[in-house]
Amino acid sequence: FVFPYAAVFTVFILAPVIMAVILSFTNFNAIQKPKFVGFLNYINLITSDDVFMKYVIPNTVKYALIVGVGGYVLAFLLAFGLANLPKIPRTIFALILYSPSMTTGVAMAVLWKIMFTGDQTGYLNSWLMEIGIINEPIIWLVNTNYLLPIVIIIGLWSSMGVGFLSILAGLLNVDEALYEAAAIDGVKNRFQEMLYVTIPSMKPQMLFGAINSIVGAFAVFDVATAVAGMPSPNYAAHTIVAHLYDYAFTRFNMGYASSVAMVLFLITFFLGRLCMRLFHDET
Repeated sequence: FVFPYAAVFTVFILAPVIMAVILSFTNFNAIQKPKFVGFLNYINLITSDDVFMKYVIPNTVKYALIVGVGGYVLAFLLAFGLANLPKIPRTIFALILYSPSMTTGVAMAVLWKIMFTGDQTGYLNSWLMEIGIINEPIIWLVNTNYLLPIVIIIGLWSSMGVGFLSILAGLLNVDEALYEAAAIDGVKNRFQEMLYVTIPSMKPQMLFGAINSIVGAFAVFDVATAVAGMPSPNYAAHTIVAHLYDYAFTRFNMGYASSVAMVLFLITFFLGRLCMRLFHDET
């Protein structure tokens, strides 16, 4: 019974990870035989790749902090609010909040590019000009000051995904007897209930939501490239996955791209371990 899963896991996850680790120590152009170069790719990535250190890391960290952490907190607060509604309106609002996450990155980009069109026909420009905030259209998707904030807004809009549903499910399945016992023990308000009863009772769902938020935030690519281009003007919205894609499928430097992938893997791995420690169930 374990063999089908083990086979799929080995072929599609374990083997590619092992190959990426091996290729990260080579110079490989996808045609010629890989040439072993040791840690040269990692050294160049840290010391010589100005785009990676000056743009990719800051952009990815900003996006991860706002969309990953902020989206996770927002998902919990929205789920907490929905959990207090009757079943029918709760289901409707949950579907409304979840539906953007089912849309592909390209489709989302098409929708939001209409909003941020850089002439007076764009919805945002038209509205801002109508109320007198601006006198002429702003070219949103070319101006480097606006590109990353736009990508972040789209990320937050679509961040209520499976993690949000798992948190909502966890909230709805907390044993009501725990709240009664907490009231007897001195818990006096909803904030204390959330802190001492709700969150400790749904640590598995909280952990699942945290892992989803981390992976989703650091893996942002489709939306950023569809909205801002590849690469974006002055690398204003260039993320770590976009950097990986650039070297792998534009420059065909698979060894260097694999080293970027390993850095991404290590970041998400250690952040995942941190989340597991934070939401560790001591019982």
